[in-house]
Amino acid sequence: MMSTDTPPPLWRLLQGAAEVLASIRAGQSGTAALNAVLPELRPGVQSLSYRVLRELGRAEVLRQQLAARKPAPAVDALLCTALALVWDEAAAPYDSFTLVNQAVEAAKRHRVLQAQAGFINGCLRRFLREREAMVAQSERQAVAVWNHPAWWIEQLRREYPDQWRTILQANNTQAPMTLRINARKTNPESYLTRLRDMGLEARTAGVNGITLNKPVNVHALPGFDEGWVSVQDAAAQMAAPLLLQGLSTTPGLRILDACAAPGGKTAHLLELSSAEVTALDIDPQRCTRIEQTLQRLGLQAKVVAADAAQPKQWWDGVLFDAILLDAPCTASGIVRRHPDVRWLRREGDVAQLAAQQRRLLETLWPLLKPGGRMLFCTCSVFKAEGEQQIQTFLARNTQAGLLVSPGHLMPSIATRSDVVPDNEAIDHDGFYYALLEKRAT
Repeated sequence: MMSTDTPPPLWRLLQGAAEVLASIRAGQSGTAALNAVLPELRPGVQSLSYRVLRELGRAEVLRQQLAARKPAPAVDALLCTALALVWDEAAAPYDSFTLVNQAVEAAKRHRVLQAQAGFINGCLRRFLREREAMVAQSERQAVAVWNHPAWWIEQLRREYPDQWRTILQANNTQAPMTLRINARKTNPESYLTRLRDMGLEARTAGVNGITLNKPVNVHALPGFDEGWVSVQDAAAQMAAPLLLQGLSTTPGLRILDACAAPGGKTAHLLELSSAEVTALDIDPQRCTRIEQTLQRLGLQAKVVAADAAQPKQWWDGVLFDAILLDAPCTASGIVRRHPDVRWLRREGDVAQLAAQQRRLLETLWPLLKPGGRMLFCTCSVFKAEGEQQIQTFLARNTQAGLLVSPGHLMPSIATRSDVVPDNEAIDHDGFYYALLEKRAT
């Protein structure tokens, strides 16, 4: 085993980052791919992998210039990993020759890649010699400039003709670490004081949020293990206040949180009310995460592992006062936090997931009391998963009325909204919200 006091050599981290990239290209999520990395290598591999994923479009275009025929998957993954890290000399995490030497070393020490070490060396040395011309040529391709799939760029261009560049630029930045204050245990002002006493600079983000200037290990946060705070993006923190506004928060209020894992929004609902919350998720393992989240925070909900689209399997027949439907989506709004998403998704996924959202809306709507409220949300900026979805639902359901919608919130774009107080100049992910009311017949 490697000593925890000795940093791993760069070639091992490059091997790990290339293996993560190969797994993502094979359809595995970045989270799962990183979980397969040895714990002592994981922090360094994650740091490099995120850099690679944010520069992958550029790397792939450069690799096409160096090798017209796509190499075998493992070879291509290591080559693109090195190119993503080395192409911009000013922003590279290591000097160019160190990166190239260590990438070649990674190939030599890999049983599958050994035979291709010379090929990788030749490609990377040629790139260093011809860097300026190759980078200039790559600028002609939008995939290289914006580091997103071509279909994704085009869709944003159509839907947001004035904002698409800003959205893509935001997607390629690192997301901030934002905390949600547990209102049952402390308040933002007191917690900010505790952070500053520890030398941690932070600022408020909305009503119950705090954004750290620099991320830290969660267990280094005061009171984290005791449930004072949770990590949750500022946009995701809008869900509970939106659903609860205007409703009685006294005991007896029945709320369904459909598609609830990992439990952040369930917990927020319970922090702000005394409601009876049913937290539903189709994956039993993810339900365990909900229970762990609630246990740390000292909260209780009815956690059920079942398919929200099959109420006969789990519903007791009593109508809900409120429903939170955080529907499965492309996750196109959280790309800066999960840079693998853009490379995992395919163009057809948008319509497929929009159809799933439509089925969930139509299935859960009858479970809502007359006068009750449903909050539909997705962490997506694609209009088929937000604005268009709700317009279609309202047209087909005369009982449904739109109370309020902040619309599509854009990643890292300061927004001002009268819906949620203080929602100004906040750094947050991309999201969509629509609060619906069920009219009495």
